[in-house]
Amino acid sequence: MLTREQLLASVQHLIDPVFGLPLTDLKFVRDMMVKENQVSATLLLSAEDEAYKDELQRVITEAFTGEGVASVHLRFRPISDYERSEAARLVQETGAAQQAAPAEQAPNLLDAASGVQFIAIASGKGGVGKSTVTVNLAVALARLGKRVGLVDADIYGFSVPDMMGIEERPQMANNRIVPVERFGVKVISMGFFVEENTPVIWRGPMLGKMLRNFFNEVAWGELDYLLLDLPPGTGDVALDVHQMIPQSKEIIVTTPHATAAFVAARAGAMALHTEHEILGIVENMSYYACSHCGEKDYVFGRGGGAKLAEELHSSLLAQIPLGVPDNHVAEPDYSPSVYKADSETGQIYTDLAKQIISRLDNKGPA
Repeated sequence: MLTREQLLASVQHLIDPVFGLPLTDLKFVRDMMVKENQVSATLLLSAEDEAYKDELQRVITEAFTGEGVASVHLRFRPISDYERSEAARLVQETGAAQQAAPAEQAPNLLDAASGVQFIAIASGKGGVGKSTVTVNLAVALARLGKRVGLVDADIYGFSVPDMMGIEERPQMANNRIVPVERFGVKVISMGFFVEENTPVIWRGPMLGKMLRNFFNEVAWGELDYLLLDLPPGTGDVALDVHQMIPQSKEIIVTTPHATAAFVAARAGAMALHTEHEILGIVENMSYYACSHCGEKDYVFGRGGGAKLAEELHSSLLAQIPLGVPDNHVAEPDYSPSVYKADSETGQIYTDLAKQIISRLDNKGPA
């Protein structure tokens, strides 16, 4: 028989966009009635946003039906002034409890004193393989013994979980989100918190709030590097990252095509304007190597990455060939986009990771 506790547990991963705590902790799921496989409940809304309300309706309905509920009826209402003050008090108490935690707790991730090196991976436009570069660089760093986290900050176009073959979702422990670990990389993504193919229709402030939650509400543990897969272009999320993490470094991804490199220069200019160091340029889809004769065919032209590096007074770190990993679905560690360490492209990513380690570890934290 279905219980109220069982249904609340199925939605405990849903985070309120204003207060940054689970809806269940805030007691924003009210008046739940369970009767003969029918459930009704009231949802309190902290933000007047129809898109957010529609998303909650969809996600909670699917969560409840996944537990065996035949009929779900949800009512929505804005929180009262008293309920808002109570939620704010809970947030304050939670923060105080975290500050009173044992001394071995990791310092604030965003504090420069934490020692974490932040690397934002950016591009001027979509379709240049920025997420592929991010995922494989993170895995390569982990293979070299580094403690690596990855934030899929491309909130509208999240793809990291699928690219890495991640099927499970994060769990909650001590009111904090535990990231999913794959190939030695701790991963957090918006894709974990929305149903498959559900669009994210949020305004800028809500995006920034969720991004800050990824830093503050996730139990990352000890990290050497935290990579951020930024959305393409120079929009709200990229600006939030630059403001939240002034010590972040940046890698710009482009293709050899002149137009792609021209557009990528805008992302580089934004990094320079906000005084973020550019570690270098990665030219993706640089060439296609024939599997039979080994001859290289420069499908998208040549020189875009080198020209961009020259314009930004940086260096060309790597040229990645066009291709897909030689992975098989039956393999226990199958993932659509992660190259094996002993493959030709995997070795290029290992060399890229070694360059990053050399540049950052020799300098120490910014």
